[in-house]
Amino acid sequence: MQSQTIEDQSVGDRDFVASLEKGLLVIEAFDAARPRLTLSDVAKLTGITRAAARRYLLTLTRLNYAEFDGRYFSLTPRILRLGYAYLSSASLSTQVQPFLERISEETGESSSAAILDGDDIVYIARSATRRIMSIGLGVGSRLPAYCTALGRAILAHQPDEVLGAYLLRVRLEARTSKTVTGKSEFRSILEAVRAQGYALVNEELEYGLRSIAVPVVQRTGKVTIALNISAQAGRVSAEEMEERFLPFLRSASETLRYML
Repeated sequence: MQSQTIEDQSVGDRDFVASLEKGLLVIEAFDAARPRLTLSDVAKLTGITRAAARRYLLTLTRLNYAEFDGRYFSLTPRILRLGYAYLSSASLSTQVQPFLERISEETGESSSAAILDGDDIVYIARSATRRIMSIGLGVGSRLPAYCTALGRAILAHQPDEVLGAYLLRVRLEARTSKTVTGKSEFRSILEAVRAQGYALVNEELEYGLRSIAVPVVQRTGKVTIALNISAQAGRVSAEEMEERFLPFLRSASETLRYML
């Protein structure tokens, strides 16, 4: 269980505060698909006991980071302070934003930048021209890395041991009938992405959505961020994304590598 893993990690490390990590796990249990959770839900999702989950949830409620209606807990807008602390102190999103705005202006399509956080991508900057997904995306939004162009562009450039560990633990669940769920096929796709320098995902995350992404390869050779353009599949073909959109992404990526 996840709580046991936490305990194992903390053994022998007197500087490790397990209660803080458990509190953060409680916060991370809430997301766009699970905005309201019961005490039992939180205990199950985090792997901690009901008694511990209750203490963490009531503490968050008392501090106004969560609210309780008698059955369900939910996070309050105050929780945004935690994310804003990072955004306000990090220059990454500020540096990337002008490039995304220029890409969107020149292509007429939405563009984004994301980093890898665990097994998900997290949006750090975005320039949206229109809503093309069933869910709204903004800075801080999370999506599975395996079925997104942004995620594949980053994953393809990770060290072999990092990628191997990811493939061992990740579940490639079908989001649509086009989602690649076989790990051998997925690894082959990542190899192709690395060779060609970009990832193109065609309706694997959501029907009607196509996305193309490129990694930002830093001068050290590391890849921690990717840029993308997304468009409606019925309006923009995969060939057009490669021919018309890819040059804009590559140009921005090449400039950013010397800035980040």
